[in-house]
Amino acid sequence: MTDFQPKPEHKFTFGLWTVGNTGADPFGKAVRKALSPVEIVHLLAEVGAWGVNFHDNDLVPIDATPAQRDQIVKDFKQALKDTGIVVPMATTNLFSDPAFRDGAFTSNDPKVRAYALHKTMRAIDLGVELGAKTYVFWGGREGTETDAGKSALESGKRFAEALNFLCEYALDNQYDLKFALEAKPNEPRGDIYLPTTGAMLGFIATLDHPEMVGVNPEMAHEHMAGLNFMHAVAQAWGAGKLFHIDLNDQNYARYDQDLRFGSQNPKAAFFLVKFLEDVGYAGSRHFDAHAYRTDNLDGVKAFARGCMRTYLILKEKAAQFNADPDIQALLAQINADDGSLVQFSGKYSADKAKSLKAYEFDRVALGQRGQPYEQLDQLTIDLLLGVR
Repeated sequence: MTDFQPKPEHKFTFGLWTVGNTGADPFGKAVRKALSPVEIVHLLAEVGAWGVNFHDNDLVPIDATPAQRDQIVKDFKQALKDTGIVVPMATTNLFSDPAFRDGAFTSNDPKVRAYALHKTMRAIDLGVELGAKTYVFWGGREGTETDAGKSALESGKRFAEALNFLCEYALDNQYDLKFALEAKPNEPRGDIYLPTTGAMLGFIATLDHPEMVGVNPEMAHEHMAGLNFMHAVAQAWGAGKLFHIDLNDQNYARYDQDLRFGSQNPKAAFFLVKFLEDVGYAGSRHFDAHAYRTDNLDGVKAFARGCMRTYLILKEKAAQFNADPDIQALLAQINADDGSLVQFSGKYSADKAKSLKAYEFDRVALGQRGQPYEQLDQLTIDLLLGVR
């Protein structure tokens, strides 16, 4: 049996905010001591991760002096060098500070919108300095509780204007950088604009540089909307826009839980892993989650190891699914094609349309054909539960 140990080629990453989570929540104070960025890098190296990602203020506090900033970055770089941990992605915190109480790029206050651009440009500089090739935007407070005070149409224009500005900034500085937009339906706002990956994909097409902008789908966020995460990822992949991915888990009916990957919905996690491995996704596999509040530092390490271990177990299960003769026989039956209608396949032509309109179908026979999805699903369950 595979030992399920993470290796650099798996490209497993965690954020400073994930393993660094202190267990605080709206109802209770921290239960774990805060770890420094350097300590987190060494922790990730210990558990076998490949990379670390960060918000600007995860690394450099928002009120740090220039001298403090330089020392923090110097120490962080040394920790990366000492451990071999890399920085594939960075992002900006545009939601924690009171200045962003009404959003950042969509705030009704033009001074806040300008400050958000100022802060993001500086954060982009820092991310590029540390090696990031992907820059994520999560609009944590880009939304509203009441439509009485904020225009959804104007907010969309403001968000597009900000992204167009930042694309030009990256191009002007010759940064080798792509942007990835992360959707979420709600929390901390009552309604967050562009709440799903599909909405983000539609929005990207309206930008000045759509080739630079993709998506960063997050499993918990799509589940909060009651959606199938793998379907969102497949849509993004098909559009050539899967620039990054956030893996975690979530009860569909709850607040944003950021649970250990695969711990809540292992079947959904299986089909997600199977999709990524089948299509050959080569990007980071980022775990945007955190340990239970009940755990201490050893539990944090167990959480991180568990995320990676579950992914690798499900990767092996996906290979078993693809090699299982009974499963593949059912799939062949489901997708059977006798070739009799091949003349109607492919692109449109007037002759093809005319012939198809004239063709006589046996509608009754079409309605009588069943598909063995129950058998196929049970075989999948058997495989996941370890009895195949």
